[in-house]
Amino acid sequence: MKAILRSVLTDILVYLLLSVAVFLMAKMIAEYASFDTSIGFLNFKQEYLPNKVWLTAFYIHVFTAVLCLLAGFTQFSAHIQKHYKKLHRYMGRFYAYNIMLINFPAGFIMAIYANGELPSKLAFLILDVLWFWFTYKAVVTAKQKRFGAHREYMTRSYALTLSAIALRSWKIVLVNFTTLDIPTIYMINAWLGFVPNLLLAEWIIRKRRAKNKSLNHAIAQT
Repeated sequence: MKAILRSVLTDILVYLLLSVAVFLMAKMIAEYASFDTSIGFLNFKQEYLPNKVWLTAFYIHVFTAVLCLLAGFTQFSAHIQKHYKKLHRYMGRFYAYNIMLINFPAGFIMAIYANGELPSKLAFLILDVLWFWFTYKAVVTAKQKRFGAHREYMTRSYALTLSAIALRSWKIVLVNFTTLDIPTIYMINAWLGFVPNLLLAEWIIRKRRAKNKSLNHAIAQT
């Protein structure tokens, strides 16, 4: 009974956090839906506006990345995985191919033109490559029916998906609670946007491994 209650409460907490994340992203998308190039982030990228490749990549990323966040509602719920397997599988495929075929190339273009000089560009390139790699490995391990490894790679992949929220959150903190200049903030924020997420993902993965190992040991002793 306690395990069921814990699972339900975990799902509720995850859904609440995801709802906040999706709301924040949807709010941002609504801002850019007018295609006004003098608002928000585009204010700081005026010199790149004539570059149609960059501008197209920007809008593709803005309007499709939120769909990756939405997929999280079906990918980490034990209830959905157990009772709605087809939904979990279809949304998982949608999530994976959205990243690998759409957002990876768009993100790569944006990383090359990132603010904050080389440190920022390097951070976003690493983020983009890892996002693709972990998602790809999640697909491969699912097809191989290695579901434990699949879950771990999806955890890493989704941690990087959430960098969209982390980047904006850390920027607010750095702008309002430090006296750093804007270029320095961009460089620091580029790394803070995904490194803590990955560290947290690895902690969750190792905690889950330890729990499974303890459970298997207890079963073997009976």
